[in-house]
Amino acid sequence: MKDLTSTLDPARATTPTACASPPPMQEAIAPPVAGAVGRLRWGVVLILLLAAIVNYMDRANLSIANTTIAGEFGFSQTEMGLLLSAFLWPYALSNLPAGWLVDKFGPKRMFSWALCLWSACTVATAFVNGYSFFYGLRMLLGVAESPFFTSGIKITHRWFGENERGLPTAIINTGSQIANAIAPPILTVLLLSFGWRGMFIGIGLLGLPLILAWWKFYRDPDAREDALIHAGHRSVSTAAERQVKTDWGSLFHHKTTWFMIIGNFSIMFTIWVYLTWLPGYLEKSLGFSLKATGWIASIPFLAGILGVLVGGMLSDRLVRRGTRAITARKVPVVLGAALAACFVAPIPFVNSTPLAIALLAMGYFCSQMPQGALWTLATDIAPKDQVASLGAIQNFGGFLGAAMAPIVTGIILDATGKFTNVFLLGACLLMLGALSYGLFVSKPLEQSR
Repeated sequence: MKDLTSTLDPARATTPTACASPPPMQEAIAPPVAGAVGRLRWGVVLILLLAAIVNYMDRANLSIANTTIAGEFGFSQTEMGLLLSAFLWPYALSNLPAGWLVDKFGPKRMFSWALCLWSACTVATAFVNGYSFFYGLRMLLGVAESPFFTSGIKITHRWFGENERGLPTAIINTGSQIANAIAPPILTVLLLSFGWRGMFIGIGLLGLPLILAWWKFYRDPDAREDALIHAGHRSVSTAAERQVKTDWGSLFHHKTTWFMIIGNFSIMFTIWVYLTWLPGYLEKSLGFSLKATGWIASIPFLAGILGVLVGGMLSDRLVRRGTRAITARKVPVVLGAALAACFVAPIPFVNSTPLAIALLAMGYFCSQMPQGALWTLATDIAPKDQVASLGAIQNFGGFLGAAMAPIVTGIILDATGKFTNVFLLGACLLMLGALSYGLFVSKPLEQSR
């Protein structure tokens, strides 16, 4: 990885002694954290993983019940399209204050409120009787879910050292991919058994045991645990964090922040083309039946689970081998985005259906490699009192891309009738994402302007 890490980190390449004499912070590698502390923190990761699955199933339920709800209320396709996108814009915008609130009030309180509110929104949706009520609840769901992943990176920042937090962050992020893979069959069974209203109630109630488990088990590390977890690295004492006044607006004074927004926008655009239009592509372009599409569509999402984990483990491995933390996080981001572009671009030009499916799966696998590393990168770049804030701003950029993806794809399909330009645009944006992170995200914010 020597050449690649040198390319991603110019400062490292121009310092001959960088590999032979790492900075003092990297010389001491934190010992494994075992015993009660180890069990507690991995238990917290498990709760967050389960919450991520429920989080994404709450988003997916409307897609599964799309035609049923449209038929019952007489909604047009345009109205359903607007309803399906009602979650994304509020979610993207709410990430901006959500990160600041997590930094200010702590992850336990903010995650608790978020989980309670998004579960209540899902249950309440079962009782709607008109379009406006439906639309408002989907918007509120987007606001309610916005503190979740920012709380997650705050927690991994507190409970895991610099050389080990990539894997737990990746595990939490696999929740979205697991949900994408299992939601269609589970939600369809619930829909057929209890109707769409019963499906919304059932998924909403899944949050209740998670809320109880969260309040029972989660706490911040004490001073002794903090010293053990972060041995050999800079302290991130929560007491010290609370003494620092967070200046949220100052994050936008750094060009690094803007390139993180641009980079994540570019990567997430293509991911959400998969999430919103993959079944349509399989049915219209590859000729699969509706029944077969449900199974074939799960293949890329299963590959995505592995992609998130591979990216997180790769970045941690590089840190343990002495690679600068920021560079180690960028390797799976840049490598994954660039490789995803190479797999996505030729999809519309191949004549073999199995090859097209293989390219779809490899493209999604690679596009998911950056996901855990992106969140961990925010913890390495941000000041310790602004970790959640920077992660949320980066996620805001990503979900602007997510919100644009279904709209732009629909416009291209209306104009051309083909997915060719959709895949080419996605490949170009993936390369833009790789370049944004590879060339312009290289220093902690304290050192950049």
